[in-house]
Amino acid sequence: MSAAELKTALSLALVFFLRMLPLFMILPILSLANDDYIYSTPQLLGLALGIYGLTQAVFQIPFGMLSDRWGRKPIIVLGLIIFGLGSLIAAMADSIYGLLIGRAMQGAGAVAAAIMALAADLTKEESRTKVMAFIGISIGAAFSIAFIAGPILYTYIGIDGLFYLGVCFSVLAIIALLTIVPNPTIKIEKINELNTQKIKAVFSNPALIKLNISIFSSHLILMANFVAIPVSLKESMQIIPAIHWQIYLKVIFLSLFIMVPFIFFGERLKKEKLFLICSILLIACSQIGLALFDFNLNIMIVFLILFFGAFNYLEALLPSMVSKTTYENTKGTALGVYSTSQFIGIFIGGLVGGFFMQHHGLASVHLLCLLITFIWLCLMIILSKIEKLGKNELEEKAV
Repeated sequence: MSAAELKTALSLALVFFLRMLPLFMILPILSLANDDYIYSTPQLLGLALGIYGLTQAVFQIPFGMLSDRWGRKPIIVLGLIIFGLGSLIAAMADSIYGLLIGRAMQGAGAVAAAIMALAADLTKEESRTKVMAFIGISIGAAFSIAFIAGPILYTYIGIDGLFYLGVCFSVLAIIALLTIVPNPTIKIEKINELNTQKIKAVFSNPALIKLNISIFSSHLILMANFVAIPVSLKESMQIIPAIHWQIYLKVIFLSLFIMVPFIFFGERLKKEKLFLICSILLIACSQIGLALFDFNLNIMIVFLILFFGAFNYLEALLPSMVSKTTYENTKGTALGVYSTSQFIGIFIGGLVGGFFMQHHGLASVHLLCLLITFIWLCLMIILSKIEKLGKNELEEKAV
């Protein structure tokens, strides 16, 4: 990587970190905050956990398209302002319905596609996986710090204080974006004329569909898991929330020993698709273990390591593969579809996770996620065959 690409990677990773940290601090806490909100139930808390994914899904493609036409940075700033306003509303809420409004507003600041498109604009294709890996590592760091800080800060400032921190972090993210992140050398006007046929290809390309299914499934499973896991630690294992961070820190640190080799060997051996399948299998194994061994902390930690190792690898791999698979002037649109899939998964994961936990118990959440991984794997195999047939047809036409 050149010095400019390294600066791009680090600065965008910082913006992503500041954007995701306040969201992740809520993950290990919200399902435990049943007494903090009027009219609260496990199902509504699950909905509150995932509803920002619904509004992200609604606005992600429009924000991606607007970034193609008006430029990345103005759209990212707008999204961060909306996110900060949503955090403020959530901080002031005293009922579950006020919290739902605030969380939905947080999601309306849908900047993920624009940030990833900006990363693609500022880097060469051969360095793009490394840049996305920096962003993936920043997400992993946000997980780690949030899961440490969230339970500790909740003890002292409450859940409303965590949302006020979200307001502060959105301001810091805007400052970092405008002062540290480089500006693209390619003028957006040169690439803003969209070809209808190419836009249709964004929605019909089997390779892109596979990536969209992958990000949808991984985030559905993530959110469903974190409706159940904090409650499992508190109720099944009698571990108080104030020390949950010790478990999460150990898990996420050790998961790097899966994520980093996967990135290194996947790129070096040009076997990213193989390691993607391996990641799906690891997630499936983790759900089997979490369903069967939720009474044993040490065994649970092992399966959480498998889950986070695979999940963090996918966070680094998938956006890079999207940016390589699409055309230059549809990157924002393709990444918008990709991010929409991600946030629909977040919404459905929180919703069904809360429903299954309330009506069928903790183990049912992990069994549901196991079913999702099986469907995910089958779809990947089917779409790979379709993609191969399409390539053969193109080769025949070329001949």
